[in-house]
Amino acid sequence: MITKKPSVSVVICAYTEGRWDQMVASVNSAARQSHPAEEIIVAIDHNPSLLDKVRSRFPGVVVVANSEAPGLSGARNSGITVARGDIVAFLDDDAVAAPDWLERLCAGYRNAEVAGVGGSIEPDWHGNQSAWFPPEFGWVVGCSYEGMPRRISPIRNLIGANMSFRREALVELGGFRSGMGRIGSYPAGCEETELCIRAHQRWPGSILLYDPAARVRHNISSGRTGAGYFRSRCYAEGLSKALVSRSVGAGDGLSSERAYVCGTLPRGVLDGVADVFRGDLFGLARAAAIVVGLALTTTGYLIGLAKGRFRPVVPSDQLQVEPQG
Repeated sequence: MITKKPSVSVVICAYTEGRWDQMVASVNSAARQSHPAEEIIVAIDHNPSLLDKVRSRFPGVVVVANSEAPGLSGARNSGITVARGDIVAFLDDDAVAAPDWLERLCAGYRNAEVAGVGGSIEPDWHGNQSAWFPPEFGWVVGCSYEGMPRRISPIRNLIGANMSFRREALVELGGFRSGMGRIGSYPAGCEETELCIRAHQRWPGSILLYDPAARVRHNISSGRTGAGYFRSRCYAEGLSKALVSRSVGAGDGLSSERAYVCGTLPRGVLDGVADVFRGDLFGLARAAAIVVGLALTTTGYLIGLAKGRFRPVVPSDQLQVEPQG
């Protein structure tokens, strides 16, 4: 049972010097919280020069190297290994947290049944937002999307750029599963989805809570605003969903997706068409993007199931995540 004010370890994973300025902003935002973090951990994904640079720039930050296979899952697990807080919160290296981010996340843990709490991710487009981009596909750029709750609500899975878990739950689950998620700039994902589903399966009465007021802003680089990235990300998401289904079963692996495909996306298409009659000619482009995005994601999913594009799923009991202290 966690006290009213739990201690928090913030884990930020990084793999490239190309995001240096964004990472500095991310670390600084984590250090300026109304509920102070006990520690900030920066996990470096197989980049020795970046490891040295971060250690030099942030002497008060815990800096660790990814001791597992390259990729976001291994980097997160390496951060969990050294974390000392009751709660482990994850923030992307190109995201900036609001000053009350940790305070709002921690408030959710007053309920003993809550295993994890996440919040909203707002896109910071820097003027690069494309008028054709549908808000229903905010997940393509790692952000919240149309159809997510607008008030504090239980949710199946949290989004990686803004999520937290009880440390003891992460350890018991064995951390994030290797062979899943983003490796470098390859736009795969779903490692947090798979972990959240395993949490529900392990503890059926547990709750994952989404609080849209726990906000972070996610930098959207120009490389992620084009149609090419949209297409590749949708296809990669389908491949990732196939791996999740193989890991936890299609019933749980696609439970939220069914409501999204049958409810959120059709409404988005209708809204896009209606926007044309309101004078927004890009409404038709957004409707078309929804159809194309769904088709590509479905194609990736079917190919992932049929051809086994990913490495075999690693059973959770083969993962070794042991916190220190």
